Amino acid sequence: MSDDQIAKARRFYNLHHMPGMFLMPDAWNAESARMLQAAGFPAIATTQSGIAESLGLGENEECITLRQTIEAIHAIAGAIDLPLSADFEAGYGATPEDVAEAVWRAIDVGAVGGTISDHSGVPGLQMFDVEQAADRIAAARDAADGTEIKYTLTAQIDCYLTNMEAPFAAVVRRAALYRAAGADCLFVPGVSNLATIASLAREIDAPLAVAVGNGNNSFAIADLRNAGVKRVNLGGSLARATLGLIRRAAEEMMATGTFNFANDLITGAESSRPQPLRMEQRV
Repeated sequence: MSDDQIAKARRFYNLHHMPGMFLMPDAWNAESARMLQAAGFPAIATTQSGIAESLGLGENEECITLRQTIEAIHAIAGAIDLPLSADFEAGYGATPEDVAEAVWRAIDVGAVGGTISDHSGVPGLQMFDVEQAADRIAAARDAADGTEIKYTLTAQIDCYLTNMEAPFAAVVRRAALYRAAGADCLFVPGVSNLATIASLAREIDAPLAVAVGNGNNSFAIADLRNAGVKRVNLGGSLARATLGLIRRAAEEMMATGTFNFANDLITGAESSRPQPLRMEQRV
């Protein structure tokens, strides 16, 4: 491990234990990562769905190979000076050994954190048995601890995405087991009620991460901070918003024959070396 990666890992870990909350957007290639870095965010994640869509796989994250994911992580990590957390979805296999291999390989190309989900990655988002899921988190922890960096391991709990009966109780139970297995942060996507988020923050004895975007846009940063959230992720929403821009541009050209979408173009030089944005920090 380089001294730079060791320092980034410590910075990322500390973000989860400092007062307040931070926003960590998700990139899908080097250019998007550089643009997000220029905006002033303290850390960046990868989005597995965004990478899948960039490879022509649609939302089929489970179709991406570990090699494709590692190549994307490598490109993004090499393009930025910020801590990078890798989205592993289901961990590229059912066994703890599969998960450990994915974590180790991502660290080897520059990641300093990562997220492991407790769903199987197959259609229908079938959940792993809770003990099996905890074993997978423990394997990821052991793999990370075998390196020189202070790796931040996030356990993603998908009870609210799978229409599970009594999801709140299931999340709290799983969170306790994943925390005991070595998770540093618990990520609970799919929660659309602020009061529920606040209750989860009180019940879970670890930093809580939630997702915004992808139809869950009613929260404000201040509301989430007051609810006790430590980290906010965007998932694939930025990547999909980019596809929305392409669709609007295509509709404009076909319908009116105009090119007003080009008024906001980023030059090639700026995309490779974006200038820092001048704005007041509100997160």
